[in-house]
Amino acid sequence: MSTTPAQPQVKLTQTADYRESYANSVHVRVSVWDFQLVFGLASSESPEEVTIRNHQAIYLSPQQAKALWNVLGQNLAQYEQAFGTLNLEPQSHGFPQGPVN
Repeated sequence: MSTTPAQPQVKLTQTADYRESYANSVHVRVSVWDFQLVFGLASSESPEEVTIRNHQAIYLSPQQAKALWNVLGQNLAQYEQAFGTLNLEPQSHGFPQGPVN
């Protein structure tokens, strides 16, 4: 009879320098050893130029990157089931088309 080891209890705490921030831009850089996710805030004053202010870089092992990919995939599928399909095509909302008076 085999016994399965008990799962350890996970205790989540925040360090003194813990912070939350918003990102609407992420760049992924990959090497043999790790994945780097660079988070930033993208904004635009005109349709011709976008400014991205990077504010945080996170390094992940390939195993953690795959685990993140799995959990994001599962959560996105649930989100789309509840709220509808997400469209990744660029939206031109907010920029006037044609002459502005």
